[in-house]
Amino acid sequence: MKISDFQTKDVINITDGKRLGQISDLELDLKQGRIEAIVVPGYSRFMGLFGGGTDLIIPWRNIVKIGSDVILVKMDEMKENNYDERDREARLYDEQNSRMDRVERIERLDRSQRRTI
Repeated sequence: MKISDFQTKDVINITDGKRLGQISDLELDLKQGRIEAIVVPGYSRFMGLFGGGTDLIIPWRNIVKIGSDVILVKMDEMKENNYDERDREARLYDEQNSRMDRVERIERLDRSQRRTI
């Protein structure tokens, strides 16, 4: 099978039925002549070009079946990764809001100081 044949197949997680995307790359063990893992771009990327999504690296041992149209994988830890991503996004949101609060306080202080002068 050619690498280009791999890249046209959808990767499906059989644990939750979620479509993970298509393979963008392979990790190879050149000494052993084996595929170590498949790489699927993170969900926040657009066509693998834009965005800073992290790639999902799926070890070869997690591949259950390679069919004519799909590759079935078993990824139990996907729930943990999704939680980590939501947690990171929540922290970024909180940081952004606290920055906005600080800017508003500084602007109010600046306005009040101008009135007193």
